[in-house]
Amino acid sequence: MKTFSLRLLLLSFTFIFISASSQIKISGKVSYKNRGISQVNITLKDTYDGTTSDSEGNFSFETSEKGNHILQFSHPKYIDTEKSLLIENQNIELRVDMKEQISEIDAVVITAGSIEASDRNRATALLSPLDIYTTAGADGQISSALNYLPGVQKVGETEGLFIRGGTGSEAKIFMDGSLINNYFSNSVPGIAGRDRFNTSLFKGNIFSSGGYSALYGQALSGALMLESVDLPDQSSYDFGVAPIFLNASFQRVNDEKTHSYGASAGYSNLKLMQEVFNFNTNFHEPPSGFNGDANFRIKTKAGGFLKYYGMFSTDVMGVKMPSLEPDYEHSLVNLKGKNTFQTLSYRQKFGRYLLNLGTSYSFNRSDLRFATENQSVKSDETRVLNDGNYLNFKAVLERKINRISAVRGGFELNHAQEELSVQDINKNYSDLISSAFVETDLGFSNRFSAKIGARGEYSSFLRAANFAPRVALAYRLAKDWTTSLAYGIFYQNPESRYINSPAKLGFQQSQHYIFQLQGNVEGRSLRFEAFYKNYDDLIKVQNVANIPGQYQPVQTAVSNNGNGFAKGVEFFFRDKKTFENIDYWVSYSFLDSKRDFLNYPMSLKPSFASEHTVAVVAKRFFPKLKFGTNLSFNYAKGRPYYDIVSNNGENIIRNEGSLKDFSSLNLSFNYLPNLGRKDSKAFTIFVLSVSNVLGRNNVYGYNFSSSGNFRSAVVPPVNTFVFVGMFISFGVDKTQDAINNNL
Repeated sequence: MKTFSLRLLLLSFTFIFISASSQIKISGKVSYKNRGISQVNITLKDTYDGTTSDSEGNFSFETSEKGNHILQFSHPKYIDTEKSLLIENQNIELRVDMKEQISEIDAVVITAGSIEASDRNRATALLSPLDIYTTAGADGQISSALNYLPGVQKVGETEGLFIRGGTGSEAKIFMDGSLINNYFSNSVPGIAGRDRFNTSLFKGNIFSSGGYSALYGQALSGALMLESVDLPDQSSYDFGVAPIFLNASFQRVNDEKTHSYGASAGYSNLKLMQEVFNFNTNFHEPPSGFNGDANFRIKTKAGGFLKYYGMFSTDVMGVKMPSLEPDYEHSLVNLKGKNTFQTLSYRQKFGRYLLNLGTSYSFNRSDLRFATENQSVKSDETRVLNDGNYLNFKAVLERKINRISAVRGGFELNHAQEELSVQDINKNYSDLISSAFVETDLGFSNRFSAKIGARGEYSSFLRAANFAPRVALAYRLAKDWTTSLAYGIFYQNPESRYINSPAKLGFQQSQHYIFQLQGNVEGRSLRFEAFYKNYDDLIKVQNVANIPGQYQPVQTAVSNNGNGFAKGVEFFFRDKKTFENIDYWVSYSFLDSKRDFLNYPMSLKPSFASEHTVAVVAKRFFPKLKFGTNLSFNYAKGRPYYDIVSNNGENIIRNEGSLKDFSSLNLSFNYLPNLGRKDSKAFTIFVLSVSNVLGRNNVYGYNFSSSGNFRSAVVPPVNTFVFVGMFISFGVDKTQDAINNNL
């Protein structure tokens, strides 16, 4: 028995020795562009043998397998690689090069000139609808909220987006790809129009302050692309009431969530608030208006999506101003306007192809009546009537090349028909702008990508064509830091209101150069951008008529000899992480701009451009108290002003100077009594908002008398405005949205 045990032990040692002596060592290094890759899984196919690479990409393991085998290398960020091996009696050493795995999530995104807020994961700086509603001083308007981002100038006396030294008309707004003509309500001189569109209609936006996509055109300075909501989550009924408005809406969605429809209606009137507050502006007819809209959305069986939206609105206003002229005591202006906008869009996937079709129609009437008053006797009215019909059609076909590369192209038609009647001027303006464009997204790696495109246009009115190349590059410097470059040429027709003579005109042109550095780390976003814009072929105008009671004369374009530039730097920082339940951001813009255009006699700093602007926004939510508070502050260095008149056929500066610096501190508060109640059938929000809390007397500019000896300040209709409102939603519990977004 003892002898048998010794033999068994000896046999076991012999087997172990033979097995050990037959183990083959497989080692080597895994690299990408000569740099070792850590955490690569290395496996001998169909066996349990393998290992993981170390921090420098080195690996080593042993196997007793023999013959032909396949060694597999896998890593989430690199393409799987295989190596064929013949395992005999000698150790094997390998050097393996892997290729980067192109991933839509990991790929660097081109963001130069743009801030995107949508349902896409790759947004660069979120400005969601709830962000807009909870930005104190924005009054729930998209355009007003953008004033708290870098690149946008606050110009209170007129509507529009004034981007990086550009006029309000040089920025265009699009909805689901279609151009929105007359996005803002009709207005009178010195008082800005408001957004016509409800912010909650849109699920996101892409704001471009330069270098925007070749899919869009006819905007010298920038573009705002709005993306409307698809199907709502569930049916709902909403009701809002405040001293200045009353509105109601509903949305119905079927159980299968394949289609929905809805409508809303509202009425606003400023009369009650005029009785309470001391207004700077004497509204002898308070601003009022009616608005209504309807929509439907259909998801087809083939996966397509059809969306319709239509709206109608009216504007009524009357203003009485002290006269600067000795011939009469007051100037009177009355406005009656109406507008309709209809849009239909359709998108459908066909394998790797995506088709987007969109069309829109809008009609706008602005009926202004100017008069004077002396000793309560009103003069005859001068009527300025402008009717505009606008039709847009756009088709875009996109094909995916791989996960992060694509090519798209299409065409667009924009037709404008306008009729203007003022004194002895009767104008019929008609133009069809036909456009074609192509653009490609090229993802070379997760670190490097490019967007290259071009757009061509032909204007039937100008009888001219243009070609506009555009290119943008992006490179990831580190995990959380990227840099982008953008260049492009942009064209725009002269504004139709200046086309009152047979002067030969052409396209206005701008060139954009943009550099951006951006970092995003754990709820914090930092963005730095430097830009240069060169403007050529800007229109020059002359005065052709004066309207009694209006300080701005009728002007007509005479040439395209204008030019200009804008350069500067911008800074944006947003932090949702550092302080619990606090979201804040800070933006700063420096702008150096000069222009020789319109009636400027020489190159001047534009009257709508401020050299330094600062904005601070902070939001704090108290979940236990169901209460939120929001603060905003914006500052702008005083803008220049000019009194330019025509003298013997030449424009001269009669008076000039700088306005005092602009600043405004705004507060808003929200109380949500139903927050957290699981059995609540309604979700109610009470809102209190105070604009310009400190009551600062801001000045937007000056009007001058015909002699130039007298002037009056252009100021906001009211220094401090208080809004109180209640909003009730039936059928939709917005509790989680309120918590997640720090309402």
